[in-house]
Amino acid sequence: MSTIVKICGLRSAEAVAAALAAGADMVGFVFFPKSPRNVSLAEAIALAGAVRGRAEIVALTVDADDAAIAAIRDRLKPDWFQLHGKETPERAAAIRRLAGTQVMKAIGVSEPADLARHAPYAAVVDRLLFDAKPPKGAVLPGGNGIAFDWDILAAGAGGRPFMLSGGLDPDNVGTAVARLTDVPGFVGVDVSSGVESAPGEKDAGRIAAFVAAARA
Repeated sequence: MSTIVKICGLRSAEAVAAALAAGADMVGFVFFPKSPRNVSLAEAIALAGAVRGRAEIVALTVDADDAAIAAIRDRLKPDWFQLHGKETPERAAAIRRLAGTQVMKAIGVSEPADLARHAPYAAVVDRLLFDAKPPKGAVLPGGNGIAFDWDILAAGAGGRPFMLSGGLDPDNVGTAVARLTDVPGFVGVDVSSGVESAPGEKDAGRIAAFVAAARA
C-alpha cells in the first residue's frame, strides 16, 4: 500500500493546486483562530471545490463545540474531522456520531509513556495521528515544527491505523517512512510547517519534494 500523504493548513488556491499536483491524498483546512493557518468556513468551502473528488478533505478542529462541528459538516462536507485539542474519548465518539464522517484523533508524543494515551481512543476513532507534543507554553497544539523519537512507535498502536506528524519535512520524511513502514498500523504522514516558506505560507516546491520523498 502506498504511503498516504496529508498536506495540512492550506490557505490559498495556489497551495491547494500544489498539493493536488504533487499527488497528496488528503488536504487539511485548519479551523483554529490562533493558528497562522486558520481559515474561515467560507474560505475553506471555496478552496475545497478543487479538492473534492481528487483528495480527501480534512477539517482540523480544536475542542470545537457541536454548533461548529455541525456547520463544518453541513457546509464544507469534509471526509474527515481531525481532532487536535483535548477532546476526551467520549467527546471524540460524540463528534463522530454528530459529524457522520471518519474521525482522526491527534495524540501528542514526546516520550514512550505518552503512547499509552491512544488506547481509550482506539475503539471510537477511525485513525490516530501521533504528533510531537507541543513545548510547554506553546499556543498551537500542532504545527510547531518539532519532531519526536519515531522509535517510540516501533510497536505500533495496537494494530490501529495511524499517521505520523511533527517536524517532518522533505529531508527527513523518507527516513521516517522507512523506519515505520513495517510497523503494524502505519498508513501515512502529515505535514504542515515542514512545507512552508513562512508560517502559514506553503511552498509548492517543498510540497512536491515532500510527497516525492514520502513515496520514494
